[in-house]
Formats: sequence, C-alpha cells, structure tokens
Amino acid sequence: MANIKKGDTVIVIAGKDKGKTGRVLQVLRDQDRVIVEGVRRVTKHVKPGQTARGTRTGGIEVVEAPIHISNVQFYDAETKRGKRLGSRLEEVERNGRQRIARVRVVRGHGDKEKDV
Repeated sequence: MANIKKGDTVIVIAGKDKGKTGRVLQVLRDQDRVIVEGVRRVTKHVKPGQTARGTRTGGIEVVEAPIHISNVQFYDAETKRGKRLGSRLEEVERNGRQRIARVRVVRGHGDKEKDV
C-alpha cells in the first residue's frame, strides 16, 4: 500500500534525480508509480496539429515521466529530510457522531509523531 498521495512533497532517494524534491502531480496505483513535478523530465515528440482557434500545436515538449514509488520518500519541510509515513487511529466528530478515522502521521527517529 502506498502512503504517498497527490499533493505531497517528496524527495527522490534513488536514481539519476536523487536528492531532488517536488510535488506529486499524480499517483498511478496500478503501476506503483508517481509523477513528480520537476523530476525525470523527458523530451516527447508530439505530432503537429491545430486547435479550434487555428493555433498550431505539437513539436518537442519536455514532460515529467513516472518514477517508481519506492524511489521517493515523503519530505518533511521542518527537518529538510525524507521521513517515513505511518497511520494512527483517532476519534473524530463527524455529523455530531464520534467516529474512528485513520490519520497519516510522520514517523521519525526520536521525534514526536505529527499529523500530515
């Protein structure tokens, strides 16, 4: 199960982009991959075309390619390091009723757990 979600800031821990950080744009759960902003940029040749207004499209574009989810780790902005994520069960009130919900927390070495 992947703990990384869309919108999380992650750091790349393996590969040619090791050390880069970026925001997760998309999570591809069936392929165990994520698309991270500014990481693994590749050139893509797009067939020329025309929009409804008549402007030309196509040519060579630079886009982000998917990276395996095991090669990224959640980035903690306070400590400026990658951290592991876990979950904790908490009682929350919704619609006037007490319910138990799973909350994501940042795990650390000797640190207190904190909510994400």
